[in-house]
Amino acid sequence: MSHTPTNARKSFGDIALHLATITDEVLFGDVWENPVLSKRDRSLVTIASLISLYRVNELPFHLKRALENGMSKEEIVETITHLAFYAGWPPAMTALPIAKKVFEEAEA
Repeated sequence: MSHTPTNARKSFGDIALHLATITDEVLFGDVWENPVLSKRDRSLVTIASLISLYRVNELPFHLKRALENGMSKEEIVETITHLAFYAGWPPAMTALPIAKKVFEEAEA
C-alpha cells in the first residue's frame, strides 16, 4: 500500500487504520474499479442510494465525485427530482441545497 495519504486515511485513518485500508483497497480499489459498471453509473447509483437513505454526511463527497465521473449538474438535479417520488419529498428537499453547495464549490 502506498504511503501517500488517501482521503480515507486523512479522514479517519488515525483512529481506524484497518477501515481506511479496506475502504481504499476494497471499496475504491476493487468495487469502484470493476469495469462491469462505469464510474458514472456507479456515481448515479451511489448518490441515489445516499439521497434515499438520508446519508447527508457522505453526499457532498459523492456528488463531487459524480461530477468528476461525468454526470452533469442537470442529471444530478433530475436524479433528485425523480427520487422525490420514490424516496420521498424530504430526502429530495434535503439533497438540493447540498447539491447547490457542491455545484458552487465546483465552479469556484
